[in-house]
Amino acid sequence: MQTQTKAAPAPPILFAAPHRTMFFSGGVMLLVAFVLWAVELAGRVGAVAPLPWTLPPGWMHALLVLAGVFPLFMFGFLLTAMPRWQGAQDVPAAAWLLPWRLLVAGWAVATLGLWIPGLLAAGLLLVLAGWGGVLRVLWGVAFNDNPDSLHARLVTTALAAGGFGVLAWFVFAITGDGVWARVAISLGVWWCLLPVFFTVCHRMIPFFSSNIVKDYVVVRPRWALGIVLGASVIHGALTMAGFGAMTWIVDAPAAATALWLSVQWRLVPALRVPLLGMLHIGFAWLGIAFLLSTLQGVAALFGHAWLGLAPLHALGVGFFGSVLLGMVSRVTLGHSGGKLVADKLTWSLFLGLELVVVVRVAGELVPPSWSSGVMLAAALGWIGVFGLWGTRYLPVYLRPRSDGRPG
Repeated sequence: MQTQTKAAPAPPILFAAPHRTMFFSGGVMLLVAFVLWAVELAGRVGAVAPLPWTLPPGWMHALLVLAGVFPLFMFGFLLTAMPRWQGAQDVPAAAWLLPWRLLVAGWAVATLGLWIPGLLAAGLLLVLAGWGGVLRVLWGVAFNDNPDSLHARLVTTALAAGGFGVLAWFVFAITGDGVWARVAISLGVWWCLLPVFFTVCHRMIPFFSSNIVKDYVVVRPRWALGIVLGASVIHGALTMAGFGAMTWIVDAPAAATALWLSVQWRLVPALRVPLLGMLHIGFAWLGIAFLLSTLQGVAALFGHAWLGLAPLHALGVGFFGSVLLGMVSRVTLGHSGGKLVADKLTWSLFLGLELVVVVRVAGELVPPSWSSGVMLAAALGWIGVFGLWGTRYLPVYLRPRSDGRPG
């Protein structure tokens, strides 16, 4: 008599592909991080009672956004896209599920540690373990025998630097020495996020554009990678060493290179297709951010303190935020079996995000008595944009593909 064995139950659809799991978690964390920041800003203008944080609020905001929100989306994108870049098989769930669980658990504990002393360090230790697990998977994909591995290896190396940024946050949490928080922020922005975002744009924007824009000529010079990534690394090193006033020396050529790429990649024709235009507009903010940083540094040479955190937020809200919304929307649509077309809601939300960028940058130029209110308006705008984006896209990760394919 033959015995029949039951097939193993299929995993929940949320775990069917890494982009589903990581993007969903990133979307939730994004909203949590910015709601907390909005509460802090509301307290500054007297709208609510201030909350007691276990670390300075600005550093709390930087920790959650730079080490938590953006990396979760980056992990989801790279675990999905990098095997295709490398001509490798998709990464099996067994390889990334445990690191994801460590990341989620770590950020849950670390967030509680914003009020409960002692939990922050414990949470960051879990985050560091999860980060290392994802990095191990991506490292194995990037450093294979594919002759065209430059982009994969660059982003993986940048993520390793980001891991050291998390380690610096952990040291700060156990010592209270603010030097480590400043090091962590520089590592997160200049050695991790900017290199990853720029390298992905360098590879993907010309590729996407060549399939859409008529008579498109792919421009993807490696020297541009060297100038922008080199500038980013040197900028970060100078800020960590206390020579932030000198960063304009490398910011100027990086601004020229990024703005030149925007022209060569044909931003204006790309705007006819919103899903592609989002990436081009987002990338344009990189050149603007480097230009603002250059002007700020030159003004400082003549004894003028100018622009405040405007260059940083043109980079973080403008470049990182806009490219994130555009790229994650594109991946979600493409991997859900839908058409690669941005609907009116998605395009409207993206334009709303661009308004948020302008408001946040303007918040550094208004009188000090207005700045908290303008910053609060920008934070609420960000929450509104990504909150509505979440109602459109987060449920997609909980549904099977519309075309019946796996993943």
